[in-house]
Amino acid sequence: MTIAKPGPTPVPLTEPFWAAARRGELLLQHCRACGHHQHYPRVLCTRCWHRELDWVPSAGRGRVWTFTVVHRPGHPAWTDDVPYALAIVELDEGPRLLTNVVGIDPVDVEVGLRVGARFTERDGTTLVQFGPEDS
Repeated sequence: MTIAKPGPTPVPLTEPFWAAARRGELLLQHCRACGHHQHYPRVLCTRCWHRELDWVPSAGRGRVWTFTVVHRPGHPAWTDDVPYALAIVELDEGPRLLTNVVGIDPVDVEVGLRVGARFTERDGTTLVQFGPEDS
């Protein structure tokens, strides 16, 4: 028996992010008032509380800010995936995203590693993951 992997549940507020991911793009919210970029999506700017937010493309590049190597899966569906690197990536635009680092042995991931966005389709959802910038 195959167990389905849990995944994101898009809602109207987050749908522009997921639609862009399906196209291979990373979008961030951008405040019209103060210029702040943010992720995860919200109804107002976390810096100035302005409500006029646009979606703008991100270059999809950044650095591993912190990480851990997961050896015990948090769900039975991920048993075959361990070990994997779970990381917070700080984008060059500023926001930090919780993600996986792929395309590299998890033991080789380190704080400060330059990474770029990778888009992986799984069970009808396109996930945004990150891999070493030079690969």
